Amino acid sequence: MALQNHETELQAAERRIGALPRCGAAKLAGMERSFHDLLEAVGEDPQRQGLLKTPSRAARAFEFLTNGYRQSLDDVVNGAIFDSDASEIVLVKDIELYSMCEHHLLPFIGKAHVAYIPNGKVIGLSKVARIVDVFARRLQIQEHLTLQIADALMKVLHPNGVAVVIEAKHLCMMMRGVEKQNSVMKTSCLLGSFKEDARTRSEFLALLA
Repeated sequence: MALQNHETELQAAERRIGALPRCGAAKLAGMERSFHDLLEAVGEDPQRQGLLKTPSRAARAFEFLTNGYRQSLDDVVNGAIFDSDASEIVLVKDIELYSMCEHHLLPFIGKAHVAYIPNGKVIGLSKVARIVDVFARRLQIQEHLTLQIADALMKVLHPNGVAVVIEAKHLCMMMRGVEKQNSVMKTSCLLGSFKEDARTRSEFLALLA
């Protein structure tokens, strides 16, 4: 039974990956050539057994990690906005986040906390996480990513306020350079009532604690 459940999860994951927008055969082949050249440039032999399929695997991995370039905000939201009388803070905490540093092409990994105050409309719960993903799966800096998520939610929902906090570890700082393993970067963007009203801002920060 456990094995069947595991296979079902794998099949579901494959369907999700297969449903993502692709970059096209020509661009994928170009990435494969680039990864092949990169292996040679670092002194490896792309023809040795362990590396024979690495350019293809790396190209497909990079395609997945950057699929946000091939998604639009409208496609992601897909009409999942609903009338509501709710008027208090709606907060989705601890959204897993994986992105790529645009300076070194190394990952940064963390979580996003996204809140908004409805103005007659609410958005489907999963869509908040999808908005995070569509911008995270691009080459990014964390500061810009935080602003993009907040601006996107403000654009599609027109709420009374939006607040986004991201905390992440950056491998470009952990694996190279200063090699600091325990540093965490935190960024925030406050719009509307979260920025203008100190009590609303304090309530949001208390919910994060």
